[in-house]
Amino acid sequence: MSEFKTNINDKIINSLKSILGNPNVLTDYEDRYCYAYDATAIGEALYLPDVVVLPENKEQICQIVRIANENNIPIVPRASGTNLVGGCIPLKGGIILHLSKMNKILNIDKNNLICTVQPGVVVGNLQQEVSDLGLFYPPDPASLKVSTIGGSIAQSSGGPRGFKYGTTKDYVLGLEVILADGTLLKTGGTTVKNVTGYNLTQLIVGSEGTLGIVVEATLKLVPKPEEQQVMLAYFESIDQAAEAITGIISAKITPATLDIMDKNTMVTIENFHHVGLPTDMEAVLVLEVDGFKESVAVQTQQIIDICNKFGAKNIRVSQNQKEADELWFARRSAFGAVARLRPNVLTEDAVVPRDKIPEFISKTRKIFDKYNLTVCIMGHAGDGNIHPNVSLDLRNKEEAENFEKAAEELFDTAIELGGSLSGEHGIGMLKSGFMRKALDENSIKYMKEIKKLFDPKNILNPGKIFHE
Repeated sequence: MSEFKTNINDKIINSLKSILGNPNVLTDYEDRYCYAYDATAIGEALYLPDVVVLPENKEQICQIVRIANENNIPIVPRASGTNLVGGCIPLKGGIILHLSKMNKILNIDKNNLICTVQPGVVVGNLQQEVSDLGLFYPPDPASLKVSTIGGSIAQSSGGPRGFKYGTTKDYVLGLEVILADGTLLKTGGTTVKNVTGYNLTQLIVGSEGTLGIVVEATLKLVPKPEEQQVMLAYFESIDQAAEAITGIISAKITPATLDIMDKNTMVTIENFHHVGLPTDMEAVLVLEVDGFKESVAVQTQQIIDICNKFGAKNIRVSQNQKEADELWFARRSAFGAVARLRPNVLTEDAVVPRDKIPEFISKTRKIFDKYNLTVCIMGHAGDGNIHPNVSLDLRNKEEAENFEKAAEELFDTAIELGGSLSGEHGIGMLKSGFMRKALDENSIKYMKEIKKLFDPKNILNPGKIFHE
């Protein structure tokens, strides 16, 4: 075990072991090294925690946080570590609170369309469990097979279905949260309507572990759609695809998903997975329609007609669940395929008004071309959330510096077009320095005051959201 960087000493380690048992307190260098990173590409920087703990219940977490508070020790909650903004990297050492053992679905209430879960429950597992009961949990981050509910709440994650169904924030009814002094806060409840006092639940959602540690969540469910159909519509230009998007929305059709991928993305996917994407097309729309069977059939035909009107060269429609899964595989393969191009891939998620998508994509290409960086663009076109995936080698100082310059220009462009820094990935450490570009000074001032009220010693995930 290396020397501690914070106020942790052998006495504190022994106290943690007495609470959790020796196997749940990791101090060896090799063990801690695994938690110095998350899915964010950050080059060769190493942010090593002093200790990693694996609690099994909220009472243990209360005790751990009290120890951290009494000794001014940073504490960073995490589970799968799939976030892309450095949200659970221990910038100041301290304790990594790994929540993977708190992974139980505590209750599914079919009558009231709610469920109660622990933070370590994997999103995809929850979706499957409620689906088997004829219910539906819509939020679907790309990493849903490994990402957890706790992380989704911390980042207020979204996914392709955000256009029709909203994002994680729209499904959190109540929370149990451990505060910085180790006390338990209960917010919200089990009802959809609740305007009793300030909405502390929504304050915690998206706070990235900087205000408290979520240990239990009550989530809203909806009835499972009777039918789902997936379509891919290919276009010779981004502008045609964007016109089709506008046409679909103007026709008062609300697909469950309305995503877009550019030519670079399709070529990259096809090079590695051979899923049958036409690499001579400039853009593809990935659409999913759901609902009652008759309604799905009508909406599908309407979308086909609109896409054809705006120049679609080919439209593939799933005929069964297997084909639907195959079409979705193409979309969900994008990040993994891009990651195979170079040692690192950095994903941004700026958001702009829908009618600004063609302009934003065009300017994004020009920005990264200017800095000689490879970019594959995809995103949730229905809600204007665009993801430029940039392949590079962060060990190359020039490439790393070029990315920093390009990212700043990208954010400036999104804001100029009426958008913002992040649609679903959060701020973390990577975007904290750009907050003043997106928010006025009063907003930042009051956010910092809230942080200080909840966490006066700044021990909860320090260095995130606010630039230090």
